[in-house]
Parts: sequence; structure tokens; C-alpha cells
Amino acid sequence: MAMTVRCDIVSAEEKVFSGLVELMVCTGEMGELGIRPGHAPLLTRLSPGPLHLVKQHGKKEFIYVEGGYLEVQPNLITVLADTALRANDLDEAAASQAKEIAEKQVAQSLADKEYAEVAIQLSKALGKLRTIRQAKNNG
Repeated sequence: MAMTVRCDIVSAEEKVFSGLVELMVCTGEMGELGIRPGHAPLLTRLSPGPLHLVKQHGKKEFIYVEGGYLEVQPNLITVLADTALRANDLDEAAASQAKEIAEKQVAQSLADKEYAEVAIQLSKALGKLRTIRQAKNNG
């Protein structure tokens, strides 16, 4: 029998999943994570996307999370999601329409390329200044 760990997935509205899992795969702010029993303790923000669960006895389930946090402890995985929905509760047509609208808005925003370039330059300069100040204050 495969090893398992308890997993609780909750949103502001409801508890979406509570049970034993052999594996959970999700997307944290730094990339994709695979969590198995015995994983090192971890706390990270989640990016919008799927949580892939391999439940006890190998049964798979997918849950969509829209942001939130993942906490891994020795005997417990906890997901505190802004929004969490089981994959079979999602409306594919509505999701496709939302994607198309978002793509059009991004394309319109790209027309003002100068603004984006200036914002990037400003962000880089502020980052450099913060680094210099912190080095001076801690040096």
C-alpha cells in the first residue's frame, strides 16, 4: 500500500476536499510543486491553476484554485484558496469566453508599448536602489 498524507483544501466558501493523498501537484509562485508524504515543511503562495490529487488507492481528482496558500507539514497538506472548484464544476464555455476577452484586453494594452517599457525601466531602477540602500544599512 502506498504511503499517504492528509490533505485539506478549503476556500472562503466551503471545504472542497478532505482526505488522504499519495501525491498533490500544484503551481506555486515559483513554479510547479509535487508534494508526497514526508515532504519538507513548506509555505508558498499558489498561482491560479489546477491542483492534481492522487488520492488513496490511486484515484485522481483535479481542483481549480484561484490564488491562496499551500502549507505542508509532516502529516498534513493544507490549501487555503481564494476560490476552489472541482474540475467537473467548471464551465468550459464560460472559461473559453473569459480567456478570449482577456487576450483582447492584453493585445490592446500592448499597443501602448512605450508605457510598458517605461514601467519596466522604473521597476528595475527601484529594485537597484532598494538593493543599494539595504547593502549600505546592513554593511
